[in-house]
Amino acid sequence: MKTIFKTDYAQDVRLFEDRTDALRYLALIAAAAAAPFLLSEYILGELTYVLIWSLAGLGLMILAGHAGQPSLGHGAFLAAGAYMEVWLAQQGLPFLLSFPLAGLFAGVVGALLALPALRISGIYLAIATLAFGVLTEDVIILLTPWTGGIEGVFAESITILGVDFDRYASGGRPFYWLCLASVVVITFLYANLLRSPTGRAFTAIRDSEVSARAMGVNVAAYKTLAFGLSCFVTGLAGALLAHFMTFFNYEAFLVIISIQLLLMVTVGGLGSIHGAFFGAAVIGLLPVIVVIAREEIGGLFGAGNVTIPGMDIAIFAAILIGFIILEPAGLYGRWVKIRIWFELFPLARKDMFRRQKSYLKTERMR
Repeated sequence: MKTIFKTDYAQDVRLFEDRTDALRYLALIAAAAAAPFLLSEYILGELTYVLIWSLAGLGLMILAGHAGQPSLGHGAFLAAGAYMEVWLAQQGLPFLLSFPLAGLFAGVVGALLALPALRISGIYLAIATLAFGVLTEDVIILLTPWTGGIEGVFAESITILGVDFDRYASGGRPFYWLCLASVVVITFLYANLLRSPTGRAFTAIRDSEVSARAMGVNVAAYKTLAFGLSCFVTGLAGALLAHFMTFFNYEAFLVIISIQLLLMVTVGGLGSIHGAFFGAAVIGLLPVIVVIAREEIGGLFGAGNVTIPGMDIAIFAAILIGFIILEPAGLYGRWVKIRIWFELFPLARKDMFRRQKSYLKTERMR
């Protein structure tokens, strides 16, 4: 079992626990960067899709995981980033400008949405964001001159300093590296945000708004900031998703996308950066696993490819219910428990991770 002897309060907010922890993450990034040389084009495409979902999950994690504000309409901000990226590219802006501007547009829309929603919380806030997500389809169709409406739009190829980053160029390697670099940078900034007073204010609001107000936290301002930052990151994911899909219309951003995003951060582990990546792996790879399972089941019974309407949604729902009941901390929470169990062996005990059922007295005054 590794024990860190702390001699300074600043060690509690370090980005990495120690040098070994930093080297572990550097090795992970190096392995991810080398993946295109080892994987097939199909697997690389799926891995790229997982990276984009990871970025979208980081966006929702800021709001739902660390600020404690549930959202069922984040697919709308994914659409905002995608359509704005395409429109800016059509105006002749280079990707290095259109990419952050697309995220900024989604962030401003999210902050404006937060203003009338500041007076509500919990399930009522979730319903309000769900309504916004449902309206997204109609808004896209009404803005047909800019969004293409039902016909859809085509995302132009990305070119940076003469290098083509099209998804299909060079087996998808340049676009994969672009997505990987975006995810690494945003993750680094996110981790530093949590170490800052702003990140601690988000956590205080999540744990108890009454206590946060008592400590002098401007709850309304920080909620708005959380919405803005969350939608900014989600908009960046939407911009990358636009180039990944190449061609898309309103059907790519139906309300089911918002539900999948919430499923992703819940299954991965709310309140953890790692949870966004664990959840993205489930959301990104689960459809592939379902297709393979269909073929295998059909082969066993000689019925070809078995297709059951609504099976994908039913599987998503079953996974979500299972995690809420059996492991509310998500995949990352389960991984932490397994790691600690091995570190403490043979001193670990069965009820060591029993769920705490008590709560703050201030929570009763909400």
